[in-house]
Amino acid sequence: MTTTTRAIAAPAPGAALEPTTIERRDLRADDVLIDIAFAGICHSDIHQAREEWGRAIFPMVPGHEIAGMVAAIGEGVTEYRVGDRVGVGCMVDSCGECEHCRADSEQFCVRGNVQTYNGVGFDGENTYGGYSQQIVVKDSFVCRIPDGIGLDVAAPLLCAGITTYSPLRRWGAGPGKKVAVVGLGGLGHIGVKLAAALGAEVTVLSQSLKKQEDGLRLGATEYFATSDESTFKQLRGRFDLILNTVSAPLPVDSYLSLLRPGGAMVNVGAPSEPLSYSAFSLIGGNRVLAGSMIGGIAETQEMLDFCAQHGIGAEIELVTGEQVNTAYERVQNSDVRYRFVIDTATLGG
Repeated sequence: MTTTTRAIAAPAPGAALEPTTIERRDLRADDVLIDIAFAGICHSDIHQAREEWGRAIFPMVPGHEIAGMVAAIGEGVTEYRVGDRVGVGCMVDSCGECEHCRADSEQFCVRGNVQTYNGVGFDGENTYGGYSQQIVVKDSFVCRIPDGIGLDVAAPLLCAGITTYSPLRRWGAGPGKKVAVVGLGGLGHIGVKLAAALGAEVTVLSQSLKKQEDGLRLGATEYFATSDESTFKQLRGRFDLILNTVSAPLPVDSYLSLLRPGGAMVNVGAPSEPLSYSAFSLIGGNRVLAGSMIGGIAETQEMLDFCAQHGIGAEIELVTGEQVNTAYERVQNSDVRYRFVIDTATLGG
């Protein structure tokens, strides 16, 4: 027994997304059926729909920034009730038994976490994501969205929010710390909000000053253009933490020079080209060059609760199902402030 739901899918690599219907599995004892209200458009959706990150599974229904309401629950579910406000992020399952799963770091599951879309479940079935009207998810991979956040602005938090929150927490962003956020886009704008709410002094580093007003409004105290050669001289040795959110090659050595001794530059963007740097840029100041990949389910819930407490949501532009392909092109052209979110009620039916 399965449920048929409307969706938008990429039929082949690089093809335009088009309306379709997909089947969701019947509820297992530990499953939650969610009526999806909103689905964020992450840049990684575009990379995968265009098969830019290796071989992908088609037809593909992207979307791992999902917000909606519980429509039904399996007989063994106790944490959720019909009508609850919930979200789903980048994962929908893991082995639950390895050291990483037991440590609430399911993203590093030894067996491999099951991705929300473009993945294969432990049952051998392909996964389809949030560009649809319903989804069935194991209850332990569902997060509760607090009443203090609108579902539309909460959807991007399920990826962009945890992607920036996790490294900020790990590397100690807080009172007395100077944090630089590189890039003011889908990830960066949330990173600025979170770092400021954590109590850090926040600076935005962007190619130009065209988004300066936004950056200061979102919580930054300073904003610098990296295209200005004087920026790197002026800011040398200033920051405790640099959060790099851009998916483009950067002069890493120049950015490392902005760190205080013992500081860290953490990459959450995924450029298609390798980054290069001199070992002396690290050795000379006991500096750290690191990466960070989302967070576990418990930390994602912590992030959502924190955002509700501090009134943090994504800055969004709602789009209809018919506008998704145009939205993809606009993301590629950096023409969005700052996250497209699909109103799934527009998918028809």
